[in-house]
This record gives sequence, structure tokens and C-alpha cells, in this order.
Amino acid sequence: MRHPEVQAFFDETSHTFSYVVWDPATSKAAVLDSVLDYDAASGRTRHTSADALIGFVRAQKLGVEWVIDTHVHADHLSAAPYVQAQVGGRLGIGEHIRDVQDTFGRLFNAGDEFRRDGSQFDHLFKDGERYMVGDIEAVAMHTPGHTPACMSHLIGDAAFVGDTLFMPDYGTARCDFPGGDARTLYRSIQHIFALPQETRVFLCHDYKTGDRHEFLHETTVGAEHRDNIHVHDGIGEDEFVRMRNARDATLAMPALILPAVQVNMRAGQLPPVEDNGVRYLKIPLDAF
Repeated sequence: MRHPEVQAFFDETSHTFSYVVWDPATSKAAVLDSVLDYDAASGRTRHTSADALIGFVRAQKLGVEWVIDTHVHADHLSAAPYVQAQVGGRLGIGEHIRDVQDTFGRLFNAGDEFRRDGSQFDHLFKDGERYMVGDIEAVAMHTPGHTPACMSHLIGDAAFVGDTLFMPDYGTARCDFPGGDARTLYRSIQHIFALPQETRVFLCHDYKTGDRHEFLHETTVGAEHRDNIHVHDGIGEDEFVRMRNARDATLAMPALILPAVQVNMRAGQLPPVEDNGVRYLKIPLDAF
């Protein structure tokens, strides 16, 4: 497998890792899971996190071909359209974004202006679809369970798995969002575990643990398969489902789920301006 270069960027507020991954032979790149800074108290957005990533792309003289979100994030707002406007690339997400748009379009009563066909994005990846980052072949893998639209992207020997897996000492993604399912997640993880054991795995989040005091973003398929506390080799499907469902029942909703989903289901675009010149986010009451 080809070995792309990878640079991680960490937003500690949302515990999110964004990535620039590029082919060193051609300097062509993809950006994954960019962050739009958002202050919930004031409703203000900023581009500090995205500008750091963009500055790196420009300093390295990289040509961005793709700006990808692995799924509709519930913990941060996507900066994908801002990144695209600054450095180019095609906006991409998994084709099952349509399912998420339908569910949350109804929840937020988004109206006829909100298209539920994924057309806000330039490209909708299909399961098993092959594409290129420079001269490095990439494969989009549908890995649902956390959400219906989750995709993992294998770019050369580097797998970007979104929220499907965390570091081995932290476990796996929650499955209690609309359309999530623990049994589906278990089966998705088995597809990741079938990759070569030396495959590098890049994670979208880290939260440390009681025994670890630094944030980490990279592991391997072999390490996850051997050591993941929730789903290591020997953990059966039914056992995982019981654990995951019990654990999810104790978790609070992510602090930014309501603003994040409203923006991310629109490919990172903010809701349309209303007749007074102001944009608004909705807070549905007693819906979760």
C-alpha cells in the first residue's frame, strides 16, 4: 500500500482531530473533518481552527482535491465550505447523508428550502467506491452504527474512521443517535478489522483516560483488534450490543448536537438568512 503523509490538527474544545492527508509524490491532498469554531453562549462562529489547517496547506503548497466529512458530526460544526472556498477541493460525504437529512430535516422543521437529496455536497461516496488522492488510491467504506451515514476512508495505508473507533483504551462510538445501532456498529468494525493489521488508523476524537494524560489520534488496526476495551478479538456481537446499549443509556447528549447537526446536514452551510438579515439555529424542546 502507498504511504500518504498525514498532519493532524486538534480542536480541544470539541476534542476533534481534523486531518490533511497528501501524496508526497504529487502534493495532492484531502482534508477530513474540519472544524468551524462555535461559541454556544454568544452564537458566534470563528475560523481559527480552519485557518490553522488552511495555513498548513498553503505553506506546504498542497493542491486540495477533496474536502471530506466522515459523517454528520454531532459534536462540532463543519468548516468544509470555508475550507473549500480558501483552498479548493470537492465536498464529499457518504451517500446515506440522505437518511440523516430526512430525519433531521423533519426534526428541525427545515421546510422546502432544505434539500434532502445530498445535493449540498459535490460528491456522495458509495460503499466500496475507489477514488484518488494524487496518485494514491483511496476506498470509501460504509461503516454505519454511530450514524447511518458514517464512512471510513482508506487512503493508501491510512484509514480515517471518523467516530467508529476511539483509541483502544477508550473504546467505540455511541449508537443512541437517530439511526444509530450497536449491532450495525459491531459489524462495521469487523470490516475495519479485516484490513491489514499494520494499517494506520486515524481517529476523529480523543478524550484521554484515567491512566493517560495526553491526547492521541493514531493507532493501528492490529492494536484496535487486540486491545480495544469494547470490541477486541474474542468479544462477540451480542456481548458488545449489551455493553454498548447499557453504556449509551448513561450518556448525556453532546453539548453542540443541536447546532452542529443543523449546520452539518447542510454541508457546513449556516441556515439561510431570514427577512431581518439574521440567521437562526433552532432548539427543539423535549425532542431527545
